[in-house]
Amino acid sequence: MHFPTMRNMHRAWIVDRRVFIALCAIALVGGMVPTPAIAQVRWKMATEYPESNISGVGLATFGKLLASNTQGSVTTVNGFDNEMKTRSGEMLRAAQDHRIDGGDAFAGPLEASDPIFGLSSLPFVVQSVDVAREVSARARPLYERALAARGLKLLYITIWPPTGIWSDQPLKNVEDLRALSVRTYDYNSAEVMRTVGATAEYLPFNEAIAKVREHKLNAILTSGDGGAGRKLWDDLRHFTPINYAIPISIAFVRQDDFEALPKEAQDQVEAAAAETGKRQLELLANRTAENYKRMRSNGVSIDEPAPPAVIAALKKAGSAPIAAWQTKVSAEAVAILGWANQQ
Repeated sequence: MHFPTMRNMHRAWIVDRRVFIALCAIALVGGMVPTPAIAQVRWKMATEYPESNISGVGLATFGKLLASNTQGSVTTVNGFDNEMKTRSGEMLRAAQDHRIDGGDAFAGPLEASDPIFGLSSLPFVVQSVDVAREVSARARPLYERALAARGLKLLYITIWPPTGIWSDQPLKNVEDLRALSVRTYDYNSAEVMRTVGATAEYLPFNEAIAKVREHKLNAILTSGDGGAGRKLWDDLRHFTPINYAIPISIAFVRQDDFEALPKEAQDQVEAAAAETGKRQLELLANRTAENYKRMRSNGVSIDEPAPPAVIAALKKAGSAPIAAWQTKVSAEAVAILGWANQQ
């Protein structure tokens, strides 16, 4: 019997290996051997605002861009209108507890987590979109640090249209302010409204809508955007553009979720976030005019300009929250506030 030598066996192995490699190459070209599947990642993202609101538009835009950039390997499941039962002020903790992966949170209520988040909604500090844009750019590193300390990553910032007051009666004087039972969107705005004599409650938006319809509230502090998205004109037929603030919301995701992605996917997330932020700024340019047009077409009286006595009373009431905020933040944050006050 003839047995193969070790040399012959080695040569045969080399030939077989070459044949195997060649066959694999042919199979790959012909689609016979599938490439390894990329793991599917889904991020649960929350907002307490409807999809038609500028906050909801941003979250929807980011989700679409992310899915496109990653060819569907990273997607979002968006819960609009507080569908995930997570208010803005609770979102950071909800993400840390893995109840959500991220979301778009109105920044004012996040002040309870870190006072820096109260910057954009300080009363009567930011009075133009240009100043709001610059304040957001200067404060972004501070927002990033505050989120990073909680294991979260900032994605993009949305600047909202200016804040006004929706009410069931026109606001002609300070006495009309005292007649308000008003929803506010953070603790500072609640303090301001109480100081001028109104009854004020800091509430999530959807809870405020319910109280208006139950006639437990007769006013809401928000932008024309938030109200237009929720059809506040069904109950509150007056909007007074007091320009209380030009606030922001902050979109974020868990840092460990982000870092679990391959480097290429991380870059695609960053690109989707940057493009969303850019589109949100472009959207803002005509947002107020579009909101006002829609509001007027639904019977809302936009009472502009706001009576000087009303503005003066609110500004005076706003001085205490601003002074208190400065004692709680870094010198860098105070410097940003100082810059905004000089514009």
